[in-house]
Amino acid sequence: MNCKETEIKKGIKMHCIKTDKFKTNLIAVFLTTKLNRENVTKNALVSTVLRRGSKNMQTQEDISKQMEEMYGASFDCGLDKTGDNQVLKFYIEVLNDNFLPRTNEDLLESAVKNMLEIVFDPYTENESFKEEYVEQEKNNIQKIIEGKIDNKARYALDRCIEEMYKNQPFGLYKFGYIEDLKDLNGKNLYEYYKKLIDECKIDIFVSGNIDDEIEKKISENENIQKLVSREANYVQPMIANKEIKDKENIVTESMEVTQGKLVLGLDVDIDKEDLKYDTLIYNSLLGGTATSKMFQNVREKARLAYVASSSYLRNKNNIFINCGIDIPNYEKALELIREQIEDMKKGDFTEEEIQNAKKGIIATIKTIQDEQDTEVSYYFGQELSNQKVSVKEYIEKIEKVNKKNIIDIANKITINTIYFLKD
Repeated sequence: MNCKETEIKKGIKMHCIKTDKFKTNLIAVFLTTKLNRENVTKNALVSTVLRRGSKNMQTQEDISKQMEEMYGASFDCGLDKTGDNQVLKFYIEVLNDNFLPRTNEDLLESAVKNMLEIVFDPYTENESFKEEYVEQEKNNIQKIIEGKIDNKARYALDRCIEEMYKNQPFGLYKFGYIEDLKDLNGKNLYEYYKKLIDECKIDIFVSGNIDDEIEKKISENENIQKLVSREANYVQPMIANKEIKDKENIVTESMEVTQGKLVLGLDVDIDKEDLKYDTLIYNSLLGGTATSKMFQNVREKARLAYVASSSYLRNKNNIFINCGIDIPNYEKALELIREQIEDMKKGDFTEEEIQNAKKGIIATIKTIQDEQDTEVSYYFGQELSNQKVSVKEYIEKIEKVNKKNIIDIANKITINTIYFLKD
């Protein structure tokens, strides 16, 4: 697996992943900008309005028809919160030309042309996005925001993050806020879009059985040519010692629920990138697998939780413990969770458990190469963090982690926020 990088202009990069493993080629465009309250809702809305039409494909139906004519190509878009950045994502997946009947068509070239047009040359009317499109997408975004309470487990996690990062960018909801939608219209949203395109970090990925010609076709594309060089307006994640709170932040919220949702947000106080690999193993032992302390001791033995797991958020150095519990069991469950955290500090885990954790993580790492979108996401993550690690190197770093490393990490962990959703 190899990813070739080319800087087209300052702040604009092309990434080519040459592989013959897949029957398709994937083109992806990522627009990365700083996460802040002023623009978070605008970015969410822009990401959806852009999919409605472009200069030559003025409706969603036109885009769908174009995809169908390209032997059933697929177009998709999305929105992510990555560290203190918001990322607008666009994808086109198209059949590799080698699997077509003998024609003079160049599907990859067509896909690239269409993708760059959708993102960089949207459909407008009198220097404005089409009002109908904007209003419809405002309604869709509002429904997403209103619907975030429907998934109670996800809602509890989001609320824990919001409380941990109150008044900080990462605490913002990635789809924004209903009250910020009302003043947006086709005109001012288009003005914002132009500013975004001139200032954001732009990454274009092409993955598949490709040749060097595609690099030339992208860099010479008219929509790429008209882009300006920029000091990209994004936040590169930094490893830094966390400011440890003297007191745990305990938040309780009531809602109509049949099962309590308990989320603990943990700070990991590390100052070296390589310590993240130690933390990955720590998280696996704590709650990342079905053999972890959380699963075995809190869920299986004590029967205090229907769900008991943990996840590691690498870009912010946080671990989140998630439990679904009977509401009266809150105190007992919390006490037992604290015991698991303390037992990790004491090194209460075996070498066999460490090896099993490593095997699980390495198996997951190897799957990076099995899906094009996963592979692209992996390289994009590296691009944002400026940490270029091959899959082989990644595995080697995991293999090097030992028990002392894990205990050291365990003793760098503190509970920041305890969030409990009850009736």
